[in-house]
Amino acid sequence: MSGFDKKRWYHLNSRALSNLVVVCAGVLLYLGVTHFPQVKTTVRVFLNVLSPFIGGFVIAYLLNTPVNFFERKVYAKFRNRRALAIATVFILALCIIAVLLQLVLPQVLGSLSQLVNNVSYYLDNLNQMVKEIVQHFNLEADGLFDIMKGYNQLVREAATFLSNSIPDLLNFGMAVGNGVINTITAIIVAVYMLAGKTRLTGQLKKLIYAVFPTKSVNRILEVGSRANEIFVGFIYGKIIDSAIIGVLCFFLSSLVRIPYAILISVIIGVTNVIPFFGPIIGAVPCLMILVIVDPWAALRFGVLIVALQQFDGNILGPKILGNSTGLSAIWVLVAIVVGGGLFGFMGMLLGVPTFAVLYSLIREWTDHRLEEKGIDRNGNPVGPPRKAGNKQADT
Repeated sequence: MSGFDKKRWYHLNSRALSNLVVVCAGVLLYLGVTHFPQVKTTVRVFLNVLSPFIGGFVIAYLLNTPVNFFERKVYAKFRNRRALAIATVFILALCIIAVLLQLVLPQVLGSLSQLVNNVSYYLDNLNQMVKEIVQHFNLEADGLFDIMKGYNQLVREAATFLSNSIPDLLNFGMAVGNGVINTITAIIVAVYMLAGKTRLTGQLKKLIYAVFPTKSVNRILEVGSRANEIFVGFIYGKIIDSAIIGVLCFFLSSLVRIPYAILISVIIGVTNVIPFFGPIIGAVPCLMILVIVDPWAALRFGVLIVALQQFDGNILGPKILGNSTGLSAIWVLVAIVVGGGLFGFMGMLLGVPTFAVLYSLIREWTDHRLEEKGIDRNGNPVGPPRKAGNKQADT
């Protein structure tokens, strides 16, 4: 077979393979949509089987940055610097978890138990205070009492839910014990990934280069590197920011004598990892708790949380996160709403960096197309369209 025939044969087979892939993808998409419940069940079973490996990947991804720091900065002159860095990071992580479980968790559970046990007493005091205010200022009582009735019912239902949930939280150690095999497997997977990350990434690159065209692989690796930079910067920035806000909230709450300071600070710190809506999500349940415990403390907390969030939004957050996402407020809002609607809490947390990656790719493509057409970013012509190859670009 001649060289021309070989080239033509290869071209025809490549085109046929591309068409076959498109047809198969369309068929799979149609079957997935028409049999969505079965697909969902299958995916859930598949993810449950792979959960230790997924957990190991998540652990390795979160610990990769501190491992790199210790490997390059602390143990740079040691022969087994990577092993030492991995051991150090895991020891530090276990110490932090142990401190949280021994110091913070018992106090939080104790505060929840005390709150649930005294909720009737707190509600009675609140209702009595409302009656005294109504009588003293001669207010219209019907509407206000209806609101209080609904609020009392809501609080009692929440207390019942917490009362049923606290035993499960107290048996946290047993729950961990039941999943001890998966936990140990995930840790082992994470250690292997961190120890052999250079080899694993090299094998993955070779596989991708073998399957896809070189130009496409270069673009995939570029996008992956950009996405990794955005995700790492955002996740670590939010964790550090939320930890600082939680600690500040505890000290300031203790200073102004707000009840259940540790419980409220944990709520504020955890919810603060959610961009935009985090402060609101955290402040609402805290205010609901404080209103029934001490209304004046709720007022002090309202002032405190506004000041704290102003400090976080204008000083601390920009200092830690910088412009890691490159998104304006409206796009952050869109990312949180869409991510939360599709994937819940994790969608609200990871929706922003995911949308930031997509936004950067769309912006890059748009700038490239505008440059080809001789138009600047403001939509104004700046010169003749740029030629692409031997063909005139679209005008």
